[in-house]
Amino acid sequence: MFGFGQLIDTLKKSPKKIVFTEGEDSRILEAASRLLASNFLHPILIGNEEKIMDAAEECGFNIRGAEIIDPENYEKMDEMVEMLCEIRKKKGMTPEMAREVLSQANYFGTMLVKMGVADSLLGGATYSTADTVRPALQLIKTKPGHSIVSSCFILVRPSATGENEVIAMGDCAINIKPTEDELVEIAGEASKCARIFGVDPQVAFLSYSTHGSGKGEDVDKMRNAAQKARAKYPDLPIDGELQFDAAVSPRVARTKCPESEVAGHANTFIFPDINAGNIGYKIAQRMGNFEAYGPILLGLNAPVNDLSRGCNASEVYSMAIITAALANNI
Repeated sequence: MFGFGQLIDTLKKSPKKIVFTEGEDSRILEAASRLLASNFLHPILIGNEEKIMDAAEECGFNIRGAEIIDPENYEKMDEMVEMLCEIRKKKGMTPEMAREVLSQANYFGTMLVKMGVADSLLGGATYSTADTVRPALQLIKTKPGHSIVSSCFILVRPSATGENEVIAMGDCAINIKPTEDELVEIAGEASKCARIFGVDPQVAFLSYSTHGSGKGEDVDKMRNAAQKARAKYPDLPIDGELQFDAAVSPRVARTKCPESEVAGHANTFIFPDINAGNIGYKIAQRMGNFEAYGPILLGLNAPVNDLSRGCNASEVYSMAIITAALANNI
């Protein structure tokens, strides 16, 4: 089962570069100093070099060896402006407008990923989720065949056997009321993400109904989405609609849906909307003693992830490892 050592071992074999858009933030600097000491992930800090170095020294963090890029004197700014104008030409982007946009660290950092200077990006320590996701949607864009960006939380809890219990939940942070087809995409991406963390996906489309025990539009949506997902991913164990107890309890599953191969031992949960998803993962985190990692953004052409503005340095460090590890699986 999952441990961060697995992801680190993968990164040691293929080190990645990760952009931090808030280079002066003390939490980012502390995480960067830990990453620099380990040498499996190379941080790029966005901001004024003198201010970043002063902030690191004031906090007592050693960031020698970090790459610091200041948008105000970036040597490839003309190339970046030209590329941005090409990407946004249908929106009437001019070079003057592009330079103004690129003065913002979130857009500048995203363009570094787009240009291949970095493999991934982590932001949001001071930016809103929208200010991290919007540049990614506009510049990096969704993978071919995908219509949305979705999200997944990986929840980890030590078990009595000594192995970590790991589950995946999606979408708990991005799509407010996903359609049936969007739920299919969410299930596919969440399952891929689960595999990165050592989970063999057993996918449950959750509802207040189990195999027709309840009625309503939301029940129909989850049942139809599960059917479409089974057709699209024939090798993936999928069932729905399922109530949560039927999804996780073998005893309940034997009573409610004894014919199901997924019910009773599901580990990848697809929620009907953001309300249910957000509530669900927070209950698991606060009352189930799971560590929650995410939201992990899925469906983009390169890994971009969003931090909580209330995050600490340890969370930044963990999310940096997760984000960079995704670069091997895009």
